[in-house]
Amino acid sequence: MLPSLNRHQWAVLFAAWLGWGLDIFDGLLFNFVAPNAVPSLLGIPIGSPEAKVAVLYWTGLITALLLVGWAIGGVVFGKLCDRIGRSRTLLITMVMYSIGTFACAFAPNMGTLILFRLVASLGIGGEWAAGAAMVAEAMPEKARVQAGALLYTSAPMGLFLATGVNSLIAGHWLASSPETSWRYVFLSGLLPALVAFLVRLMVHEPERWQQVSGTAQPPRLRELFTPAHRRATLSGFLTAVLALITWWSCNAFIPVVAAGLASGATHAVGVRATQIVVEHWKTTITSSFNIGGLIGTLLTVPIATWLGRRWMFGVYFLLSSASVLLTFGNRFPADLGTWSWLYFAIGLSVFGIFGSFTFYLPELFPTRLRATGSGFCYNFGRLITALGPFLVGTIAARKADALDGAFNALVLVGFVPLIGLLLLPLVIETRGRVLAD
Repeated sequence: MLPSLNRHQWAVLFAAWLGWGLDIFDGLLFNFVAPNAVPSLLGIPIGSPEAKVAVLYWTGLITALLLVGWAIGGVVFGKLCDRIGRSRTLLITMVMYSIGTFACAFAPNMGTLILFRLVASLGIGGEWAAGAAMVAEAMPEKARVQAGALLYTSAPMGLFLATGVNSLIAGHWLASSPETSWRYVFLSGLLPALVAFLVRLMVHEPERWQQVSGTAQPPRLRELFTPAHRRATLSGFLTAVLALITWWSCNAFIPVVAAGLASGATHAVGVRATQIVVEHWKTTITSSFNIGGLIGTLLTVPIATWLGRRWMFGVYFLLSSASVLLTFGNRFPADLGTWSWLYFAIGLSVFGIFGSFTFYLPELFPTRLRATGSGFCYNFGRLITALGPFLVGTIAARKADALDGAFNALVLVGFVPLIGLLLLPLVIETRGRVLAD
C-alpha cells in the first residue's frame, strides 16, 4: 500500500499516527465518563432521572466548549507550525492536551473540569495540522494519498483505546465505585505526554518545509482569503464543517445513548441495569462504530482514486445521511446486535469520511501556508460544529424521556450531510495534483 518509503518516512508516519490517535484518545475520554462524572460533581445520584437529564445537558455543553477550544488551537498552532516547524509543534501540542486531560482527574467541580478540558482542547486542535502537514510533505507523491488515509486510521484506534481504558477501569476494576472511577480514567490521559518525547526524537522537520521556511514570508491568516487561495479555503472549510457537525453530534452521545438503551433492554426483561451491563453496551456499540470508521477511512483511498475527491465526498455525505436517519428515525427493538450493526453503518460513513481530510486539505495549499490553511479549514469549523452537540444535548434534556429526546435531535443531524450534496460544485477537485511548494 505504501511503496518506496525509507526509514525516516515510516518514522514520520508512525509519529503522526501516534499523535493523532492519542489526540482522539484524550479528546473523547470525557464522553465515556460523563454518566458518572457529571452526577458526581453535581451531587446527584448516578443513574437517577435527574442525572440522565444533567448528563445530556453537560455532555452537549462541554463537548461544544471542547470544540471551541479545538478551533482556536487549530488556528493558533497551525500558524505556529508554519513558523517553527512540524515536529516542534507536534511535541508542544501533545504535552498540552495530555496535561489538560490528566488535570481533569482532580477537578473539584464542573467549572474546574471545563477549564481543564479547554486547556486540553487547545493542544488537540493544534496537533492535527502539524501531523497532517508533516506527513504530506515527507511522503513521496505516489504514496501521499495512501499515507494520509492510513494516518487517520489512528482515530478509530484512539477511540478503541479510550473504550478499552474506560471499560477496564470503570467496567471492571472500579465498577463498584462509579463516583470515583472516572477520575482514574482521566489519569490515563497523561500517556500521550510520555509518547511525545519519543516522537520528537524519532523525526526531524520535512525537507520541503526547511527549504521554504528559510526564505518565505511568515504565513498570515488573511492570505487564506485572498483571490489566490479563497476558493481553496472555501472548499476545505465547507467539506470539513459538514462532516464535523455530523460526526460530533453522533459520537458525543454514543455512551449516553448506549447507557439508555442498556437500561431499556434490561428493564424490559426485569433485570436491573448494573454498571457492568451499561459499560458492556457502551463498549460494544462504540467498538462497532470504530470498526466501521476504520474500514470507511481506508476506503477513501480507492474511492478518491477512482471517482476523484469531489465525488468521494458526495458518496460519503449521501451514506452518512442515510445511516443516521435509518438509525435514529426508527424505533428498533432494544437488541444489542441490531444497534451494533446500525452504529457500524454510521462509523463506515460518518467516521470514514475523515480519512480524506489528511490528504485532501494539504493538497489545497502551498508549503508556507499548508498547516495554516489545513488547520483553519479543519478546525475553525468547530466553532459552528459546537452548536451541534450543544443543541442535541439541550433538546434531549428538555424532553420528559431523555433518550427519546436524544433520538429526535439526532434525526435532525441526519439532514446535515445532504447540504454537502448541494454544495459539491464548490468542492475543488485535486486528483492528480502535485503538492505545491
